[in-house]
Amino acid sequence: MLVAPSILSADFGRLSEEIKAICEAGCDLVHVDVMDGHFVPNLTIGPVVVNAVARATTKPLDVHLMVENNTFFVDLFAPLKPKYISFHIEEEKHPHRLIQKIRDYGISPAITLNPHTPPSTIEYLLEDLDMVLLMSVNPGFGGQKFIPSVIEKSARLKEMILRQNAKTLIEVDGGVNNHNVKALRDAGVDIVVAGNYVFGASDYKSAIDSLK
Repeated sequence: MLVAPSILSADFGRLSEEIKAICEAGCDLVHVDVMDGHFVPNLTIGPVVVNAVARATTKPLDVHLMVENNTFFVDLFAPLKPKYISFHIEEEKHPHRLIQKIRDYGISPAITLNPHTPPSTIEYLLEDLDMVLLMSVNPGFGGQKFIPSVIEKSARLKEMILRQNAKTLIEVDGGVNNHNVKALRDAGVDIVVAGNYVFGASDYKSAIDSLK
């Protein structure tokens, strides 16, 4: 299991130290939640702050766009060269075009599904994607309770991936902890995003190790 701590739960007054701490503790990716106050009722961070995160990290960035006007935000964050940029299928009218745009930047394209959105909505996109991010909470705020139905949803998505012989990874974000991570792994999940569980722990390494 790969672990991507979400900096949404970090202490922003000590952000550089927090980033270095999770990298030293063995995280695999640094998850960055970008919210615009329109697609979700919250505002987070822009490219100036993420640029500082990129300078502090030794691990790849995983940028999750929760925004309207996806193309604008892809162009805004692509120069920072994250490993992944994910966008919400619920907000995109031309997903094939945006996937190709992200890949043309040399970045791995990913699509995010809200808890109510079925995997069938991306059946004809899977071969073009490097990752699918399944939300196990409603997007917008950290610290929410895990929605158990994402486990069955992950298994259904994994079946679709195997049926198409695609190499698409599955990531789950929201309420992940040491109690539900095994069920997620058994359902075919490759990467878990954990915010409060990691940054709320007294020992980041122990928290990350327990998920792995």
